[in-house]
Amino acid sequence: MKKIILIILALATSFCFGFAFESIISNNTNANTKMKRVTSIGGIFFKCKDPQQMREWYKTHLGLNTNEYGSVFEWRHATDSTKKGFSQWSPFKETTKYFEPSTKEFMINYRVENLEALVEELKKEGVTITDTIETYDYGKFVHIMDIEGNKIELWEPNDEVYEKMGADMGVETTK
Repeated sequence: MKKIILIILALATSFCFGFAFESIISNNTNANTKMKRVTSIGGIFFKCKDPQQMREWYKTHLGLNTNEYGSVFEWRHATDSTKKGFSQWSPFKETTKYFEPSTKEFMINYRVENLEALVEELKKEGVTITDTIETYDYGKFVHIMDIEGNKIELWEPNDEVYEKMGADMGVETTK
């Protein structure tokens, strides 16, 4: 009987030490994990002569559900398929100033997590931040420049509010 009790105590002690060791290792691993930056494409924006005509062309020939801003693509998060995500496709008038200081004909919007922390890291790395973070119900935005002068929009989305806003406007997503 004493042998069984000693074996059980030895197993229990081993389990406890193993659990404690695993906890210590996993906490150290989490502390050393790099901050997540871009999580997906948030939108594609481009200049054109006639945005209305361009939206109609894409609607007619490629089946995009368009609205006055372009088209909203709906998708599911890879890590949690119960959560929706959205990406925006938008043609802009060729004379728009929205892409400045870039002289390029396009701008990409990237979805990110924790925009404030990311901006602080980018500043430390010498990345050009062209404006301050703007906050709306449907997310936070800021613009940066890459090394070739492309303006990039960073978006920390609030997908639930974004979806409700679209529904309130009667916007159909492209799936």
